[in-house]
Amino acid sequence: MTATLISLISIFVGILGANTAGFYFKKYSFGIVGNTIAGVFGSIFFIKSFGRLGFDPMSIIKSGNIDLILFAINLLVSLFGGIAAIIFAKRIKKILNVKK
Repeated sequence: MTATLISLISIFVGILGANTAGFYFKKYSFGIVGNTIAGVFGSIFFIKSFGRLGFDPMSIIKSGNIDLILFAINLLVSLFGGIAAIIFAKRIKKILNVKK
């Protein structure tokens, strides 16, 4: 498995997290397309930010084998990134829509 494939799987998990959170928490949902976009950006942002702690795709395959613990942490961070992205986007939308 290459680092690119691990990155794509992480983005897909972020999309799943955002769409699942949007399904269960209707007030944070932007629809399927909006949740998907938020999931992509949230996943990438969280993996780039927190991946420096040692669970980025290159660290996962550094030894030539896949480190499953690092891969699981990567997927969890990506999942939470997708969820956090729709919550953050909804709060920003609420702040910008305040009528004066």
